[in-house]
Amino acid sequence: MLFLVLLASVWNSSAQSIEPLKNKTQVQADQTVTLSCKYSGIVTGDYLHWYRQYPGSRPEFLLMISASAGKNKIHATPKFERLDADVNEDDKKVDLIISSAAVSDSALYYCALQPTVTGNPPNTVLKVFIRAGV
Repeated sequence: MLFLVLLASVWNSSAQSIEPLKNKTQVQADQTVTLSCKYSGIVTGDYLHWYRQYPGSRPEFLLMISASAGKNKIHATPKFERLDADVNEDDKKVDLIISSAAVSDSALYYCALQPTVTGNPPNTVLKVFIRAGV
């Protein structure tokens, strides 16, 4: 069994905000894992960003997805093949979908309303710990 613990803090700037929906989940090895954040204050044309950070490393861009109906996606180059994203406009929710979860997916995951390319990640943090066994 794989264990995922999602710990979060909230990012809020003026009328825009984003925060994780839950802070703990459990999955079996090789299952699909969905990390979700709820957002508000987004306008047409805005993108929602996902990043991952390994210990001792800078955050790395994974992908971004448009909050509008077209759901345009821009993936990192090279693309992380097991990662995808979806937006539910009605629920104002953005998901990062990790297929075939593995121990190597253990990292900090960030959902963000703004690009984050420096060593200073956004304040919305999802810590994902994946362990095999038990």
